[in-house]
Amino acid sequence: MIFGTPIGELLLLAALIVAGGLVTGLLAGLFGIGGGALIVPVLYEVFGALGVTDEVRFQLCVGTSLAIIVPTNVLSFRAHRERGAVVMEVVRTWTVPAIAGVAAGSAIAAFAPGAVLKLAFVLIASVIATKLLLGRESWQLSSSLPGRIGMIGYGFCVGLCSSLMGISGGSISNMILTLHGMSMHKAVATSSGLGVPISIAGTVGYVLAGLPQQALMPPLSIGFVSLIGFALMAPISSFTAPYGVRLAHALSKRRLEIAFGCFLLLACTRFLVSLVG
Repeated sequence: MIFGTPIGELLLLAALIVAGGLVTGLLAGLFGIGGGALIVPVLYEVFGALGVTDEVRFQLCVGTSLAIIVPTNVLSFRAHRERGAVVMEVVRTWTVPAIAGVAAGSAIAAFAPGAVLKLAFVLIASVIATKLLLGRESWQLSSSLPGRIGMIGYGFCVGLCSSLMGISGGSISNMILTLHGMSMHKAVATSSGLGVPISIAGTVGYVLAGLPQQALMPPLSIGFVSLIGFALMAPISSFTAPYGVRLAHALSKRRLEIAFGCFLLLACTRFLVSLVG
């Protein structure tokens, strides 16, 4: 028994985390995301087996997810940038407002129940998936990105949603960029760059937000971030991220959109099941 849980059960859960880490890295490189939509459900089961109270369980999953995807995002961004696909002007313009959005999301997560965060994920991801699977080239707001005020608003929204959902914002920024005429490949690459400051700021925010409830956290946790979850999944997902980048540049635009949309729908289904249960 470890932490009151049979060793065999913990080994199974550890194996699930390792498997999740492999897929997470591929998804990060393929879609320009950190894989939080996959990490959160896996960690939700892990922390449940460890007896973490529902009062902080989902917040702990989101915070740990943001920490795990930090190195994954860094490697994914570097790989995309080497290929010259990242639009750095967008990354620079969105970084500060995105961090402000992350701070707001972290503050909300400190007081909102886990069901609110799950519902936010399902609603936003469903809209994105619908656009990807059913949308057409003609579905564009404009052929170029908006001015400074509009870009600041976009950056803040991406950061806020990312912080509430435990993701690096790739799914949201991809939709925004493609609606303004950017190719899917460039949108994915640019999103990976924005994911770096978002995931770092989100990790810090969830550490601080969880400190008042430290007594409810499992061993080796700092605020809403589990060091055990980070140590198990982060290295594996970081290793596989560059392979996802190679696959992204080998696929056609439409195939990439369909794959991304299907991934989001699967993630939405998982969260809906947990809400009903």
